[in-house]
Amino acid sequence: MKMFLDQNVYEAGLERINWIFDEFPNVIVNSSGGKDSTIILNLALQVASERGRLPLKVFFIDQEAEWFSVIDYMRLTMADPRVEPIWLQLPMQISNASSTYEPWLQCWEPGKEWIREKETFSVKENVYGTKRFAALFQAYNEVHFPDVPTCRIAGVRCEESPQRQMGLTAYETYKGRTWGKKENVKRKHYTFYPIYDWSYTDVWKAIHDNGWPYCKLYDYLFKYGTPARQMRVSNVHHQTAMKSLFHLQEIEREFWNRLTKRIRGINTAGHLQWDFYAPKELPFMFNDWREYRDHLLETLVTDPEVRERMRDQIHRQDDLYVEEAQRDLIKAEIKAIVTNDYFMEKLSGFAASHGRLLKNYGKRARD
Repeated sequence: MKMFLDQNVYEAGLERINWIFDEFPNVIVNSSGGKDSTIILNLALQVASERGRLPLKVFFIDQEAEWFSVIDYMRLTMADPRVEPIWLQLPMQISNASSTYEPWLQCWEPGKEWIREKETFSVKENVYGTKRFAALFQAYNEVHFPDVPTCRIAGVRCEESPQRQMGLTAYETYKGRTWGKKENVKRKHYTFYPIYDWSYTDVWKAIHDNGWPYCKLYDYLFKYGTPARQMRVSNVHHQTAMKSLFHLQEIEREFWNRLTKRIRGINTAGHLQWDFYAPKELPFMFNDWREYRDHLLETLVTDPEVRERMRDQIHRQDDLYVEEAQRDLIKAEIKAIVTNDYFMEKLSGFAASHGRLLKNYGKRARD
């Protein structure tokens, strides 16, 4: 017997956002300038308009090293009279995967020549007690809405990773809903992801069917031949976005020129491409990949505390997997070292795709 749902993902997204507006007097849309943020923005604008809840707060953390196409799109978004713009351009710290000698970009650092000038209306002073990107979202809530139930809505989708699927479908966040994140339960601060079950084809269908403006970087990446699932519009020097450097110079020459002047290592990474990102062949002077990994750890990671933490994590990982997985595991660890992934975020993807190669997989499955 076939089972059919009584609504499509578009209708479900609107229903979820309507529920959010029922539950929370203060709603903020997180935007990165990407396609998923475009969906969230336009669905929320529709609901807010119908409910008389305009203007809608739209929150963008500008990491300075943003594609110019993204900035063009965000300027268009923030100029919409239905939007209350919250554009942060303040001192913060973002990892720089292109250089072990300058592993962080101090965004909007006073006294430096920035990639571009700040917007006249942006938030420029960091009064939030943190310089880390991820922490700024809730820190902003704590400072400006300490006593106001607040919900952020963001464009995270399960399709992008098995971990997200587990996190957004298995555990209750609030009133029976799983598709969110608890930020501060006492203050009733939450983040929800109303399009968590959309596919990337659902996203593009909604954008084109409705004629919504979107970041034109996607068009350039499409013409370049970038697979749809690999298109990223965030900062280009983070360990998860290094591939963007391979074609940035051809797509946005002026951005490339300013970026290479601002951030150490960008030019080298952009020209070496895959040889910089992760060598396909073992360098001839090493006996095996493990020896090469240990050499990189000792020579590239200059902070003793960070090096020791990474070494401990590597040893724990080595103990978890059977011999069959060791070569792939070591290569994943090499990528983490080369791209300054000091907390080894890349290994979460390895764990998701190699779970059956855990030494105690059978026992864990039975437990």
